Amino acid sequence: MTLKIKNPGLATSIQDLGRPGYFHLGIPMGGAMDRFALRCANMLVGNPEDAACLEAVFMGPEIEFTADAVVAVTGAHLPPKVDGEPRDCWSSFEVKKGQTLSFEFLKAGARAYIAVSGGIDTPPALGSRSTYPIGALGGVDGRAIAAGDDLPIGSGKGTPGKSVPEALRRGPATPAALRVLPGLYWDRLTEKAQNGFFDDEWKVAPEADRMGYRFRGGRKLEFVDREQPFGAGADPSNIVDGCYSYGSIQVPGGTEPIVLHRDAVSGGGYFTLGAIISADMDLIGQLQPHTPVKFVRVDMDEAAAARKARKDMLAEVRAALG
Repeated sequence: MTLKIKNPGLATSIQDLGRPGYFHLGIPMGGAMDRFALRCANMLVGNPEDAACLEAVFMGPEIEFTADAVVAVTGAHLPPKVDGEPRDCWSSFEVKKGQTLSFEFLKAGARAYIAVSGGIDTPPALGSRSTYPIGALGGVDGRAIAAGDDLPIGSGKGTPGKSVPEALRRGPATPAALRVLPGLYWDRLTEKAQNGFFDDEWKVAPEADRMGYRFRGGRKLEFVDREQPFGAGADPSNIVDGCYSYGSIQVPGGTEPIVLHRDAVSGGGYFTLGAIISADMDLIGQLQPHTPVKFVRVDMDEAAAARKARKDMLAEVRAALG
C-alpha cells in the first residue's frame, strides 16, 4: 500500500521518535516536535508508539489511499475529512481504498500528527525515518513530502472507533507556562535580570521552527561584568564554545531567548541560561507565533516530578486504549 500525496500542505514531513545517539557528532535527535501526540496517534491505529507518522504544520496535506487503512490525527486541532466528510481528532477512523484524506483550517495548536495503520515505511537513516533536511537524512530523500510522492505503508491492522479521553489530550494553556531549570551560565545574569526573565510575559516570534523557537517582548537581560575570555568576543552573551543540551535557552545579545528544539545544533558560542524541562518540550511544538508565554522557574525535584507525571499520563492513554 502507498499514500499518494496530492497536496503536501505547508511543511509536512515524516517523523518518528528520532535518532538518539549521534548528538556528539552534531546530528540532533530530531523526531516529532510533540512526542506525546505522535505516540497517541500510533496507539490509536495499533502501531508501535515509535512508528513513523506525518507531522503537518499549520496546514494539512491531501492524500489519496490505495488500500483500506485506519487513520488517527492528534496534536493540533486540524480537523480531518474523508472525501469531504468530517472526522474527529484524537480518534481512529477508517479510510477506504480510493478515498481522499484532507483537512479543514487549523483551529488550535501548530502541529498535527497523522498516523496510518502499519506506519510509514520509508527507508530508515541512522535508525530513524525522521526527516532532518539540513543533514539530508530520513523522510523522502532527506526532504519534506511533496506533491506526487508515493509513501509506502507497512503491514498493520488498526481498529476504528477508538478515542483518547478528553482529559488526556495534552496541550498548552494561554498564556503557555514553560518550566525552566536554570543551568551552567545562570550566574552570568544579574539578579535583576534573573527575576525579570521570569516576571515578564514573552511572545512566540514568527521565527519558530524545528531548530528553535524565538521569544520576544521581555526586558533585555543584563550581564554581570567580567573580562571576556580569549576567543569569546566583546558581546557579554558570547562564551567560548560550549555544548547545548536539548531544550537549552540561548539569548544572543541578551534580547530574544531562543529555545533549541528537535533539529537544533549541539553546541556553539552563546551562553545558555538554562533549559526547558523535558515534560514541557512537546508544548512548545504546539505554540503559534504571537502566543503569550510565561517562563516558570523550577528545581530538579520539580522537573523530575513533571517527567514522572508525563509518563503516568502516557500510561493512562495506553490503559484507556486497551
